[in-house]
Amino acid sequence: SQHTRVYKRDNVIKDRQILDQLLETVIRFVSQELIPTEAQVAEQNDIPTELIAKMAELGLFGLSIPTSYGGLGLTMEEECLVALELGRASPAFRTVVGTNIGIGSQGLIMDGRPDQKDYWLPRLASGEVISSFALTEPDAGSDAGSIRTSAVRDGDCYRLNGTKRFITNADKAGLFTVMARTDPESQGSRGVSAFLVPAQTPGLTIGIPEQKMGQHGTHVCDVVLNDAEIPASALLGTEEGKGFVTAMKVLERGRLHISAVCVGIADRLIDESTRYAAQRKQFGQAIGEFQLVQGMLADMKTEWYAGRSMVIDAARKKDLDETVATESSCCKYFCSEMVGRVADRAVQIFGGAGYIADYGIERFYRDVRIFRLYEGTSQIQQLIIARNMLRELTD
Repeated sequence: SQHTRVYKRDNVIKDRQILDQLLETVIRFVSQELIPTEAQVAEQNDIPTELIAKMAELGLFGLSIPTSYGGLGLTMEEECLVALELGRASPAFRTVVGTNIGIGSQGLIMDGRPDQKDYWLPRLASGEVISSFALTEPDAGSDAGSIRTSAVRDGDCYRLNGTKRFITNADKAGLFTVMARTDPESQGSRGVSAFLVPAQTPGLTIGIPEQKMGQHGTHVCDVVLNDAEIPASALLGTEEGKGFVTAMKVLERGRLHISAVCVGIADRLIDESTRYAAQRKQFGQAIGEFQLVQGMLADMKTEWYAGRSMVIDAARKKDLDETVATESSCCKYFCSEMVGRVADRAVQIFGGAGYIADYGIERFYRDVRIFRLYEGTSQIQQLIIARNMLRELTD
């Protein structure tokens, strides 16, 4: 396929042949299994269990998890290349595995103790356990340092109290990485710790799935902790007060993955729009012959190419252990805004058909809106980028 030919020019990968085989498998799975099921998933607001099982068989739950724990152990670039292909289907499918690949596992991979990794990572890699990242609260979103959920040490246990909001995959999760304040006297991000909390913990309850604007098929729910008692060993790592640092590292990495997904969706919408413009006739000719339509197609393609180039460049730098805090925010900011513009132009090219559910374009228009919000809003990305630029002047 054209995708594989492009990938063979990439050079920061561990095993080119194995990667090409994986990508071909994912491309087939997306085109033959996921895309034909999109309308059903949107209508029923649920993903068939047999598709989730196939995702597990393909190893999609463990893309980023080291091979020593049963995952595929992909580099950042390799993971982004897979995300580009998964992004060509409805983002609901990618979200099922997304938390295990990213925010639900990376804190454990980066800062977990050996015993924690040994127990949880094989279960996450196989898809036996789905993980969720419980950071956001009713009064703590972009201001993650204002977390109020408390974790009070009580002998060999911690007691957790608080409410987490908009937690992706909460109703399917078997494990939560919960950010809670262990030092009530601390200000801001200091005193926040991370905990590995099993879903069956007494005192932990899951709210009703929210009715969302888009991405039907994936669920977000409140997670309520009411004197939820966990063993002291559930503290992620060995030291209290490191949770915020862990969260920021997790989100920095996750922004590259999300950016790749945005580029994948844009690719799908550009393909659909180009085909429609070549077939749809008005005034005796295909609308793709009109220069104003060509202008929209050209803008879509140019922005897609810019986004893809940014993501691959940043991923390669991360694989070389370079600092990519600014680059990951640049990618998240540009790509999430870019896919929104691409989706808007796709509706415009499809015209009335773009507003009708049967064509699926309006669904993508709604689906992509969330990318400018979660894992750091566009405005937060702007702040990170500018602050890093100013900080570099004094370093």
